[in-house]
Amino acid sequence: MADKEEKNVQEAKKEEPQQKEKKEHKEGKKEEKEAPKKPQRKEEQRATSIVRLAGKDVNGSLNLERALDQVRGIGPNLSHSLVFAIETKLNIPKSSNLGSLSEEQIESIEALLKNPGHSGVPRFLLNRQKDMETGKDLHLLSNDLAFATRQDTSRDLSLRTWRGHRHQYGQKVRGQRTRSTGRTGTTVGVIKKAEAAKAMPTKAGEAKPAAAAPAAEPKKEEKKA
Repeated sequence: MADKEEKNVQEAKKEEPQQKEKKEHKEGKKEEKEAPKKPQRKEEQRATSIVRLAGKDVNGSLNLERALDQVRGIGPNLSHSLVFAIETKLNIPKSSNLGSLSEEQIESIEALLKNPGHSGVPRFLLNRQKDMETGKDLHLLSNDLAFATRQDTSRDLSLRTWRGHRHQYGQKVRGQRTRSTGRTGTTVGVIKKAEAAKAMPTKAGEAKPAAAAPAAEPKKEEKKA
């Protein structure tokens, strides 16, 4: 009897670690299924956020060149040139996303955008060359650009220039033709000369010219039998 009890105890001891391994394996699978998703890193969260740049809300997942192109007053050529200036002056790689940059870096980029001519950007890319008031080469963005264009048109209107006259009547300003495009008013289509002549009213007291009578056909002489 004692031998049987010892065997049972030994078998139970052998089975205990196997049962523990099975339980741990099952519990591990449950934890894997119930485990929540890993939270995104701060850089990834910032990259998908919206960044305020020069008064414009820009998608943070865009790279620098495309993000600068979203700002009013910056086109594709200027943004391409600004990216190289930012890389050389501020040591920010041009392939980096806008959302991954710090606030200090964004502020330094905005300061560079206010005076792009001082950072090596060519003069012909600026939108305010030889400003009438200051005489300097400037580049205006967003609300400043809209305000400056309104001021220019109002100045032309007050000075009664030809350009202001065209602005006043909503016509093209830069010498374009208006025969086929840019036509305003009630004129629709093209009227031919013959139809226009028929539609013209006659002067008062003048009778309409009578239609000429058809010429009489000459009578044929009858042959005498």
